[in-house]
Amino acid sequence: MNVFEITMMICFGSSWPFSIYKSYTSRSTKGKSVVFLYIVSLGYMAGVLHKIYYSYDFIIIFYIINLLLVITDMILFYRNLRIEKQAVRAN
Repeated sequence: MNVFEITMMICFGSSWPFSIYKSYTSRSTKGKSVVFLYIVSLGYMAGVLHKIYYSYDFIIIFYIINLLLVITDMILFYRNLRIEKQAVRAN
């Protein structure tokens, strides 16, 4: 177990609920980059694969949780994009 890796995962992971809340309540894509979300997701997937193939330990749980949080934020991005498009059509 690497104490630095788990600290990093907890710090990164603690920011995602705030991002998700902002995405959910704002109903806007402003300030969001879906490309960034895809890149972060790819990084977490690489971390999961590394844990599976080379260094399996319980920290994989944090990678999976963080990945699920990023995917949630990504889903909200597309929901907000749809809301914005509907608002443009309504005007």
